[in-house]
Amino acid sequence: MKAAFLLAKDPEHESTGDLTMARTVMELARQSHDVQILCLSNRPDTGAHGVVRVPKPAPNPLGLVRDSVRNRRSLVHSRFRTEAMTRAIEESDADIFVADHSYMAESFLASSRSSTRRGGDPILAVNTVVSETLVWKATRGSIGMIDAHRILRDELRVARNAYTVGTYDAREAEFYADHGVRRARWLDVTLPPTRQVDIASSGPRLVFMGDRAWPPNLEAFELLLTWWPDIARGIDGAELRIIGSPGPGTSRTALPEGANDVGFVADLDAFLSSCRAMVAPIRTGGGVRVKILDAARRGMPVVGTAAAIGSLGTALGLHVADERRAFVEQCRRYLLDRRAAVSDGHDLYTVNAERWASGAPHRAVREWLAR
Repeated sequence: MKAAFLLAKDPEHESTGDLTMARTVMELARQSHDVQILCLSNRPDTGAHGVVRVPKPAPNPLGLVRDSVRNRRSLVHSRFRTEAMTRAIEESDADIFVADHSYMAESFLASSRSSTRRGGDPILAVNTVVSETLVWKATRGSIGMIDAHRILRDELRVARNAYTVGTYDAREAEFYADHGVRRARWLDVTLPPTRQVDIASSGPRLVFMGDRAWPPNLEAFELLLTWWPDIARGIDGAELRIIGSPGPGTSRTALPEGANDVGFVADLDAFLSSCRAMVAPIRTGGGVRVKILDAARRGMPVVGTAAAIGSLGTALGLHVADERRAFVEQCRRYLLDRRAAVSDGHDLYTVNAERWASGAPHRAVREWLAR
């Protein structure tokens, strides 16, 4: 069977966390399907085998508001319903269409390939990736707060029009099931193991990774700076290194002693091998958690809150440190005890590698797409 994945970004020319997971899911899907990619892109369509690039229209605020009101759709779902993508879907000979993000299903539902029926269209699959309700509340200010309820309504409508729905969070899958979506499942997809980081050679250093233009990462960064003095107190040479693009104004943030904002790192493998653990005091989170998955595939211990770890705690055996005291104590444990970091990193690496070798992620994708 041929599966056409509908992407909002160009997987060959863009690099984001959701695309990392999309590439992994598509690779796993190739074990049971002939995969085609229909993506919105500003690059010319080169005619590459298996990839169809559809022109990505520039945002038109006035037109977007007009379409949103006329079609009774949220702004984001109106934004990604395009005539060009609908035509590409109609010209495709795929047996199923897989929307990566709920809003990417809109062009399919507007196409002649859609045959919506009770129980969902038999050829539409949806991977929610992350609820745009959360994204818009976190990033779009008052407009996002106002439109959030319409986004949720659209996400439920799309889910009910699909024959299968996948999420990266178990609680989100339960939410859809509770709202009448019969085939909603948690996609417990992890990443294939790579070279394990050499924590045995590390100094007393922790690392925080995240693009602070994303408000939940900025919130976590600011929280971590307030906790760092307690984490580092009395530990000679304790260091906190921050990786990732700074958000607006964060370049002017005063850093406590021992903390250093290094921004972009050319050799990430070498840098992470100098660290004891990754820290993620996320308060607002959900959906895809690529940083946690990347740490697991490298054998890097993680100190994370419930919002940072989510359902991966079950899959990878990760412990949640949600309160300040627990978070600080776990960070101090790794800074003071290299052997504890080595042991926990080895255990995490082993669990992730064994999950991949057992085919658990492969089964998750295969069973999700099965009709």
